[in-house]
Amino acid sequence: MDIRTIATGLRFPEGPIAMADGSVILVEIARGTLSRVTPGGSTEVVAELGGGPNGAAVGPDGAVYVCNNGGFTWHETRDGQLLPGDKAEDYSGGRIERVDLETGDITILYTECNGVPLNGPNDIVFDAQGGFYFSDLGKSYGRQQDRGAVYYAKPDGSSIRELIFPVYTPNGVGLSPDEKTLYFAETITGRVWAYPIESPGKLKGDGKPGTGTCLAGLPGLQFLDSMAVDGAGNVCVATIFNGGITSISPDGESVTHTPMKDRFTTNICFGGADLKTAYITLSSIGELVACDWPVAGLPLNFLNK
Repeated sequence: MDIRTIATGLRFPEGPIAMADGSVILVEIARGTLSRVTPGGSTEVVAELGGGPNGAAVGPDGAVYVCNNGGFTWHETRDGQLLPGDKAEDYSGGRIERVDLETGDITILYTECNGVPLNGPNDIVFDAQGGFYFSDLGKSYGRQQDRGAVYYAKPDGSSIRELIFPVYTPNGVGLSPDEKTLYFAETITGRVWAYPIESPGKLKGDGKPGTGTCLAGLPGLQFLDSMAVDGAGNVCVATIFNGGITSISPDGESVTHTPMKDRFTTNICFGGADLKTAYITLSSIGELVACDWPVAGLPLNFLNK
């Protein structure tokens, strides 16, 4: 596969969004910014968010909604790779933020749900009705680690509810093409889960244990990060340590791996006129790359349709 480098020198990029003008909006977690990578590969800051901006998605109003995990500690390896660690000493709290792309203005929408703080919001996906599902991976600190959860919220700040708890390190989230299934990846277990959706923001069985299905569990040391769903319904999940993108068929029977040069491959999105260009974040080496993907991506609500 011909992998093209679009931008270098990024500070742990994640949350890519392929825009109609050919640019890619993404977060730089270690830099604390929402940034835009131009088609020529230059980078410009859209908004200074602070903390740890993570997943990002365009909402029904054209703004970008960001899962901010509040911040990590950072470690640099001898060969220059940047790696996240525990909760930052200056941790600013987990939150969901709205960024106006025209002005860069930032609005904090949610910091808690029913009095329970958001600890480490991670990834986000909008449904056709304009609500969004998001994961809260939690934070690790010393000998302790939070249990995570999956939520559903409205972009006007009026409603947030917990759908699934507890979850062990929930990360990437996605929707099936018919929006009848919610997918999410667990980082440390290497599993992708599928939960049936009864109606927007409501899971069948209320997300109780036993109502979801393990779509796939990867063998060996393979952590899972963020995801996108392609037009055939395959779940394309970024895979850490076995760096690359793992594509899982909707029935879980077919699992294929596309390797990348960074063991901390963290996310994928689809763009281009036919949605067959995959943009992939190689986070520890600070690169955004692109390649031709064999299956067109699933059009995203409020972005590609």
